[in-house]
Amino acid sequence: MKLTIAALILALSTSAFAHDASAEMAKAADAFLAALSPTQKAQATFPFKAEGKDERTNWHFIPRERKGLAIKEMTEPQRVLARALLHTGLSEDGYKKAEAIQGLEALLREMEKDTTGKRDPEKYFVTIFGTPGGKEPWGWRWEGHHQSFNYTCAGDVAPSMTPSFFGTNPGEVKDGPQKGLRVLGQEEELGRTLVKSLNDEQRKAAVILAEAPKDVFNVPGRNDTKAEGVSYAALNAEQQKQLVTLVKEYLFRARPDVAAEDWAKVEKRGLEKLFFAWAGGFERGEPHYYRVQAGSFVLEYDNTQNGANHVHSLWRDFDHDFGLDVLAEHYKAGHGK
Repeated sequence: MKLTIAALILALSTSAFAHDASAEMAKAADAFLAALSPTQKAQATFPFKAEGKDERTNWHFIPRERKGLAIKEMTEPQRVLARALLHTGLSEDGYKKAEAIQGLEALLREMEKDTTGKRDPEKYFVTIFGTPGGKEPWGWRWEGHHQSFNYTCAGDVAPSMTPSFFGTNPGEVKDGPQKGLRVLGQEEELGRTLVKSLNDEQRKAAVILAEAPKDVFNVPGRNDTKAEGVSYAALNAEQQKQLVTLVKEYLFRARPDVAAEDWAKVEKRGLEKLFFAWAGGFERGEPHYYRVQAGSFVLEYDNTQNGANHVHSLWRDFDHDFGLDVLAEHYKAGHGK
């Protein structure tokens, strides 16, 4: 019988143990690992905690060689299982965006006449850290050019889902069969609509730089931005709704049940702590950047490269990335060291 992702997701769904999301991820990861050869499994798996440099936190979104098992090195049944695992970490909308971003690699290969293998829609890697579903924490990563999705599971709580990065090049496909495709167009338009709705006083507070930066600030190795710009409290009711919609656009690219819990945390901390910052031009085609931040919680968007047609966007929580707070509570409760 031919494997389908939909059938696998249904089979993996369970509420029998741990948090539902963690349970589904563990079952999907186990099914994936069980389908691998010993050599493939050795490529795909790493200790959860390693001596020296920790591979689990070695994330990036550039085209580079990675540790893990690449899609191109899998059989078709293994690829279905790998994508079933990815499906447990993303919403339906997020999954569609991820697939479209991977497909853009073939377009880039054609545009750049690449013969080096740099642009490859199958050069995305699955990496498992630790033992899925056991008593000890474990995690997994899906990563390649313009994608880095990092998940950490520990105990009976919701998994951590950050850092989470989506990017597109081109931001808008200008020619060919996919002309007009804007995978992250909603992220762009929501930010622009909000900044253009601001009055002079609000905009003066929101614009932190006249020229957009060359990239997002909180790249791997950095987590030092502060909340700045115009505050949630300084917005009118309609603008506040727009800001909430923008935040949810990022959170709900990830699986919706856990995203809802992460949104509840934002609300509990206080929406008045949210700030919206903008840099660069206000019209399509002009280099631009924005950031939404409240303490350690941050969303960033940058579209400056390739004539403002190359998008980087991320969601991070400096206190929650790679399950930092989840792990602290896990160990504090006496579940290992």
